[in-house]
Amino acid sequence: MPKDDGIGASTKRREDVRFLTGNGKYTDDINLRGQSFVHFLRSDVAHGRINGIDTAAAEAMPGVLKVFTSADFDSAGGIPCGWQITDRFGGVMQEPKHPILAEGKVRHVGDPIAAVVAETYEQARDAAEAIEVDIEELEAVVDMKAALADGAPKVHDELTSNLCYDWGFVEENKDAVNAAFESAAHVVSLELSNSRLVANPMEPRVAVGDYDPWGDNHTLYTTSQNPHVIRLLMGAFVLNIPEHKLRVVAPDVGGGFGTKIFHYAEEAFCTYAAKVLKRPVKWTSSRSEAFISDAHGRDHKTKIELALDAEHNFTALRTDTYANMGAYLSTFAPSVPTWLHGTLMAGNYRTPLIYVNVKAVFTNTVPVDAYRGAGRPEATFQLERLVDKAARELGVDPIELRRKNFIRADQFPYQTPVAVVYDTGNYDATMDKMLELSDYANFDKRAAESKARGKLRGFGIAHYIEACGIAPSNLVGQLGARAGLYESASVRVNATGSISVYTGSHSHGQGHETSFAQVVAEMIGIDTNSIEIHHGDTANTPMGMGTYGSRSLAVGGSAIVKATNKIIDKAKKIAAHLLEAAPEDIELKDGKFSVAGTDKSVDWSGVTLAAYVPHNYPLEDLEPGLEETAFYDPSNFTYPSGAYGCEIELDPETGKIDILRFIAADDFGNIVNPMIVEGQVHGGIAQGIGQALLENCVYDDQGQLLSGSYMDYAMPRADDVRGFTVDHSCITPCTHNPLGVKGCGEAGAIGSPPAVVNAAIDALHRAGHTHVTHIDMPLTPSRVWAAMKG
Repeated sequence: MPKDDGIGASTKRREDVRFLTGNGKYTDDINLRGQSFVHFLRSDVAHGRINGIDTAAAEAMPGVLKVFTSADFDSAGGIPCGWQITDRFGGVMQEPKHPILAEGKVRHVGDPIAAVVAETYEQARDAAEAIEVDIEELEAVVDMKAALADGAPKVHDELTSNLCYDWGFVEENKDAVNAAFESAAHVVSLELSNSRLVANPMEPRVAVGDYDPWGDNHTLYTTSQNPHVIRLLMGAFVLNIPEHKLRVVAPDVGGGFGTKIFHYAEEAFCTYAAKVLKRPVKWTSSRSEAFISDAHGRDHKTKIELALDAEHNFTALRTDTYANMGAYLSTFAPSVPTWLHGTLMAGNYRTPLIYVNVKAVFTNTVPVDAYRGAGRPEATFQLERLVDKAARELGVDPIELRRKNFIRADQFPYQTPVAVVYDTGNYDATMDKMLELSDYANFDKRAAESKARGKLRGFGIAHYIEACGIAPSNLVGQLGARAGLYESASVRVNATGSISVYTGSHSHGQGHETSFAQVVAEMIGIDTNSIEIHHGDTANTPMGMGTYGSRSLAVGGSAIVKATNKIIDKAKKIAAHLLEAAPEDIELKDGKFSVAGTDKSVDWSGVTLAAYVPHNYPLEDLEPGLEETAFYDPSNFTYPSGAYGCEIELDPETGKIDILRFIAADDFGNIVNPMIVEGQVHGGIAQGIGQALLENCVYDDQGQLLSGSYMDYAMPRADDVRGFTVDHSCITPCTHNPLGVKGCGEAGAIGSPPAVVNAAIDALHRAGHTHVTHIDMPLTPSRVWAAMKG
């Protein structure tokens, strides 16, 4: 096999050819015969009672086919939540209905009230403006603590309060944690926020519903990271469509970052309306609409405390977090601040006692759900900011304080006090590599050069650990997940030896079509060009859970390995028949089957042809064909980790921060395609820097979104994200999946925000501004300048 093929090769992404030449096929490129268009009339108030909707004028306008309101969905269920949390008192979370169109009340700016379907989008939009809605505006709740105060307006009248759940983990540790704090030699505390973010993928959300009345078949084309999950949720729980009558297709998807995991009302509406109108219905979100309808990310307020003994060993950790759910529960929202956050609060450290409390709160804002990292960035930011603060208060080096408390390489597998077991890792190795690549030893010289120019230079460090490939199904089921978290693959070998792989994973920028082919090519010893990867269509792929949580190779790739091993086992039996040998004596190497210890052999294509032309074939023992399916349910998460270093220069006159260098030393286990891994880390770091310095979703106290466009929501630009050095040479392979891989797609977004903020605090302290112990993200020039001035 060529050296530039297979596992470990930086093979160029085959999908990029069509993307870079403008030949990608996205959902908005799909236009069906007889297609109509929908425009949603959305609430312009955050909280209000709907007293009446008059659609007569809109229905009479040119091109209008129908105006829909909530009355049209009496028989339809609400949008379901995919994860149920049990609180620290043993009760289940409060779970209000999430209607397709607002019923009785609107609960956030952007809540859809009515939908106009017309011959053209312009006609639908114009008619929507003619709808008269009588809304009695109510007092809105935006601040989480205010939402829990006595007498606060309730987002959902049928609930007892705005508290979704009060979660404690590990509840039985609580008394011991409190006792450890009482006896601690040092206690360090910090109050911080993890700002609300809007994902802003390049491609906005799109949905096209189609209906075949002759077969009673529904099709939804949508921008989704997990089409099978959408089919399951929408068919079984929203529209009551049998799964075999519902096809969901997610073609090329231009970025997701988590915001395209979830089942949205617009998908259900287009599917439903297509049947009512007997013609296709299409919706394409505008960018402004995305700001008020796509699920937002993060939005936590936390107090975190660390107890240390006299030798600076961590003895206990406790946190109190308020997590914003927004107005409704999005698909996986309840799991993000709990099981995806609390289980990571040990970080890379040997802290023996941990207690995490999370209060999830309903507010009159857009629903909040998973965004790149999903709970892991929140945990890492809290912990790594606190460790840095502890080092400064104790007067010790922040690197050495981390090293002193690291889980040592000889302690794996390591049982944390927050349930999860880390299988492998070497945190000193990644720290060493980061310091080497950053030339940290000469930082003081560079700081002196900056000072001579009137600038402040700082170096920030963060060490992270992540849990990827959410697993296993039997565990997450006990934790409240309402779906399995396995992955699937079907491998179909054609008679001439080419291979079609059908995966339940979905690619929206990760490079599956390249890396999955490399895995199969390596196992068989053939060229990757003879392998085709298919995904995104529930009609021809096995039931799978899609792509999120950095699970593509660890879970989806492992399913492909299992299916390919089944192919190889059967192919060896066919080769044994052809070579008149025992199957156990057959070896496969470089695409050729041979009898061990002899020169007798048959190549891959000879065996595959025999599978489909079974002349003189022992049909009683071996059936024709060469096609296998496998499901893989992981036994544990994978735990990538890494050390990040950020070197910044700060202008004391303006507060502006420039990132000069960013160094990422990650342990991702075995690497299938180094180039793809590097690109994934680059993207994650860019998003983390965006959060740290620029991005912030802001509401006023009436629930109006003040950052609803790029005029007010600052996205990172090219000169904000320069100077990345990415390394993944520190490898401790995962011990429980066949590839030994760990996730890589979210790491950059997890480790970078605390590294950036730590760098800014370091620069200020070096300049004598020791009163500045924390600045909340984003570190805009005005915030930094104000902190400097006290």
